Amino acid sequence: MNAVRLKVFLTGASSGIGLALAEEYVKRGAVLGLVARRVDSLAAFAARHPQASISIYPADVRNANALADAARRFIEEHGPADIVIANAGVSRGALTGHGDLEAFRAVMDTNYFGMVATFEPFIASMTAARSGTLVGIASVAGVRGLPGSGAYSASKSAAAKYLEALRVEMRPQGVAVVTIAPGYVRSEMTAHNPYSMPFLMDADRFAGKAADAIARKVRYATFPWQMRIAGMLLHVMPRWLYDFIFERAPRKPRDGQ
Repeated sequence: MNAVRLKVFLTGASSGIGLALAEEYVKRGAVLGLVARRVDSLAAFAARHPQASISIYPADVRNANALADAARRFIEEHGPADIVIANAGVSRGALTGHGDLEAFRAVMDTNYFGMVATFEPFIASMTAARSGTLVGIASVAGVRGLPGSGAYSASKSAAAKYLEALRVEMRPQGVAVVTIAPGYVRSEMTAHNPYSMPFLMDADRFAGKAADAIARKVRYATFPWQMRIAGMLLHVMPRWLYDFIFERAPRKPRDGQ
């Protein structure tokens, strides 16, 4: 008897954590639906894995209609998804009072609203089947507001709170919700950070650990493990001490700097 293959729908699959997760699930024999703006990168990935079952959907997660269409096509081609991973994300340095309102909006639209739009078209089929797992990629950066990265920290904090609410909402429906909060992971997003990144983790190692946590339907997981401790300490750090330390911390450059 053939083993049942997981059906995984993944956004932000063209680079970084998303690409590493796609590679991991190919190794695990999953049927993949991959979403990203860069269709050439998705096509190149599919070409590298000719034996895998991969459907590609070029879309920007800020476009809810495009995401809904991709979800509809995936379900029509492969049946209801077992795992939906809202991974697409952007990080931009932004400061209030410097004309960066559009940067704030773009980050929130992608990292938060894009997550909601990713899950929306899958809820009906998952609740009908009383199965499935919704996975959101949050961040340790959402634990506190990092100076110079207020847009990113706010978006990831919003994502984490949304996922917590969704987890409780979906539990009676038989649908699991998993929050993955990465620390520093080696990727295009972190490649140009002008500061040290403690416990920097390779993307493929992160992907393997994340996929294991998703399989176990862990409610909340942070990788690498050291950043889980760092996040806990940041959460309880008194505001006066946090302010004293982080007002001197290096900051992510704004666009054009």
